[in-house]
Amino acid sequence: MPFGQLVIGPPGSGKSTYCYGMYQFLQAVGRKTSVVNLDPANDRTNYPCALDIRDFTTLEDVMDQENLGPNGGVMFALEEVEQSLDEFVEQLKKLGENEYLVFDCPGQVELFTHHSALQHIFKRLEKLDYRLVVVHLIDSFYITSPSQYVSVLLMALRSMLQLDMPHINVLSKIDLLKSYGKLPFNLDFYTEVQDLSHLFPLIKKESPTFLGQKFAKLTEAIAEVVDDYGLVNFEVLAVEDKKSMIALLSVIDRANGYLFGSTEIGGDTVWAEATRQGGYLGNAVADIQERWIDYKEEYDEAETKEQEERMKQQEQDAPMSAEDEWQQALDDYQAQTGIRPMK
Repeated sequence: MPFGQLVIGPPGSGKSTYCYGMYQFLQAVGRKTSVVNLDPANDRTNYPCALDIRDFTTLEDVMDQENLGPNGGVMFALEEVEQSLDEFVEQLKKLGENEYLVFDCPGQVELFTHHSALQHIFKRLEKLDYRLVVVHLIDSFYITSPSQYVSVLLMALRSMLQLDMPHINVLSKIDLLKSYGKLPFNLDFYTEVQDLSHLFPLIKKESPTFLGQKFAKLTEAIAEVVDDYGLVNFEVLAVEDKKSMIALLSVIDRANGYLFGSTEIGGDTVWAEATRQGGYLGNAVADIQERWIDYKEEYDEAETKEQEERMKQQEQDAPMSAEDEWQQALDDYQAQTGIRPMK
């Protein structure tokens, strides 16, 4: 039974970086992982690509043959894959039933808000017993503006309703948030998406003009719709932060059922057993708030000193054996999560 993640999000949200970071992280915990590129415009993947949609169709060919622009070309290319889905599925099956799959999807918003090609592809895979979860990345920059934050909430809600699958919204690039200026609320206000009426005074201040006030009323109405549904919330992610990756993967594993399957599915017995016993025990949002917003400079300084000391120690010590390296990895995991992995 293959498990996997469907990584979506608008351009610039960090999908390819996330796919590569998640691939490296999964490899580190011992999970057999393959990354699948579903973007016909992505001709320079920065991760090892096990299966590429460009082997079936390319954006350049579609644009030339159909006289389409980039956005229309991407949608047409996915429609072609949808129409010849059997061939694509056969290539997926060759990767193996025990392979954990990460799908890097195109960034055109309309593909996961109202166009049906991606939805039909994903639903077909679900019928073939693929256990998938949508990971929707949204640049954390958008929470710095109340009106833009409400707009991404609406986009996230529409995506959840359109794709109709287990769905995790993620605020990415949290490590850059401090550089955008001080937020009017703590991070948990934006992740929990509760009582958006607190934003209304800020929305009105954004655009004091007459036309701006008209748009402010529209934004408030949209916020009320999102509130009424009560579906949207966010996880947080800094790809290079181990705690952040551990916390997010624990949530993903619960969402697609990986956590409750056989520990031999992906070959990562240590990770699966450890997460069954409680997973990440910290508060991911609170940890991110402290690490990347409240005390970023202090943490950066401490990590720099720790890295310098580690490098000096490595220069003095002989190279570790493979067994010692594995033990060090287990010790690091216990230090991060408070859980002693099973041997």
